[in-house]
Amino acid sequence: MFSHLRKPDFEHFQKTLFNKTNDYIPLIELGIHPEMREKIMGRPVLRVKDEIAFMRSLGYDFIKVQPGIHIDTNRSIAKNANVAVDRSWSSEHDGVVQDWESFEAYPWARIEDLEYSRLEEAGKLIPDDMGIIGQYGDIYTTVWEMLGFENFSMKMYEDPDLINAMFKKIGDLVFSMFETMASMDFVKVLWYSDDLAYSSGLMVNPDFYRENLFPYLRRIGRLAKERGIPFIFHSDGVLYDVMPDLINDIGITSLHPVEPISMDMAELKERVGDKLCLCGGIDVDQLCRATPDEIRDLTRKFIAIAKGKGGWCAGSSNSIPEYVKPENYLAMIETVLKEGKW
Repeated sequence: MFSHLRKPDFEHFQKTLFNKTNDYIPLIELGIHPEMREKIMGRPVLRVKDEIAFMRSLGYDFIKVQPGIHIDTNRSIAKNANVAVDRSWSSEHDGVVQDWESFEAYPWARIEDLEYSRLEEAGKLIPDDMGIIGQYGDIYTTVWEMLGFENFSMKMYEDPDLINAMFKKIGDLVFSMFETMASMDFVKVLWYSDDLAYSSGLMVNPDFYRENLFPYLRRIGRLAKERGIPFIFHSDGVLYDVMPDLINDIGITSLHPVEPISMDMAELKERVGDKLCLCGGIDVDQLCRATPDEIRDLTRKFIAIAKGKGGWCAGSSNSIPEYVKPENYLAMIETVLKEGKW
């Protein structure tokens, strides 16, 4: 579709994630909904070779692959006859783990249950000019989803030992994934995602993250540093209170997605543009509601901002759900490919 506008260059993409400006601005997304992929390609995008063809056709330099694991967090699902996709949400009150008894009874996944066949297939099929991002996350999110947020909040004070045990169970599993991905020489970027904040600030006190979550992220950051590969961190919300932790302690090289309702791209460029590659930022709400011409203008605005300190990878302010207008998504991509030059 857009392959005539730009050929993949994964080495260039990697350099940008290390916050080095290059000749042009690369594209990035955390996720693109299967329905969106099918609308654009005219057929389902299910197999690894289909994923490579899809991403290549739109001008991306990579595919992103996750290990396989099943953790039941007991999310509620709302059926809606008017849309093709059911919506789910996590419990505000009680989850699948309530106390030590339910913690012990829960059928926890084991490290030996983790599944890497899709990554291994990608390693065999990826072209030389593209690369593979190994991605997972949600240590913090899985803990509170399994407990229910109200119960989680109470247990933080009433039973911190249970909280610690939950973090260890889930953290050890997730770290094992990154340890395995980092050992695969064809995985060239590590990406950890976990939503820590609202648009008004962090979900919990930053010291809680420092005690329970950040030790795992520090170890993942060490894996990336030892391999000499970029380390992307994803979280929605306002992250200024933990930005020094993310940069100096954990060692991320790139921050995604820079939600405009939470952090202004220009301000963030001024604050940390010399330390981090910033990724994303183009408002998903605008991708849903605006016209293609308005999206082109918005994308040009971000391209102009990106010419400040450090690098920028262009993309949405979260991911591309199925309710984004395909013509808007494609307008964003085409504008970056045609005009996103330094």
